Amino acid sequence: MGMVIRGLATLGASGAMAFVAATTLSGQASAPQPVKIAFIRSQEVLAAAPGRAAADSAFNREVAAFNAAEKSWNDSITTILADYAKAESTMTVPARDARQKAIREKQADFQKRDQDMRQHVQQRQTELIQPIMDQVNKIINDIRAEDNYAMIFDAQAQGGGIVAADRNLDITDRVIARLRTAPVPAVAKAGTPAKPVTGPVQAPAGIQSRPRSP
Repeated sequence: MGMVIRGLATLGASGAMAFVAATTLSGQASAPQPVKIAFIRSQEVLAAAPGRAAADSAFNREVAAFNAAEKSWNDSITTILADYAKAESTMTVPARDARQKAIREKQADFQKRDQDMRQHVQQRQTELIQPIMDQVNKIINDIRAEDNYAMIFDAQAQGGGIVAADRNLDITDRVIARLRTAPVPAVAKAGTPAKPVTGPVQAPAGIQSRPRSP
């Protein structure tokens, strides 16, 4: 600060005023611009995305097949255990030990199938939803770039902290309008069949924005 004062003293009155004016204008020119933000309602966006209904339908058909396999798996285990319970009292110790070992191996085998099935279902869900998500994200990013938005929030994100917002910042309808003219993603439209895997699975509520384990 001391150096600035000494510099102004050497400029004289008119020079000092010019320096102050230039400094003020420079400060105004560098003032930050207001941050432009918007938000979307992701559940409505995803519901309107091309291929979403087809992806849900394809995934639910596979889940139905997995549930049928689950019933077969449970029936098989129930039969094995019932047969063992009936014969146990008449079996020799070596025979009982051998049967128990066989049952444990069968249970371990089904457990391994169950793990493989869960991984497969998650992978299949990703295959179906990812092309749709890529298309949605591209449209959102295009709008963000066009209108110079700094950020676009998801008002319906899980764990989101938005409790109220100006509806003028909502661009959901704009995103949906563009989605309606977008092509159907190839994977969702084709409904590529999954590899058959046996084991239990819980029926999902539908394709999620982020793939989840069954």
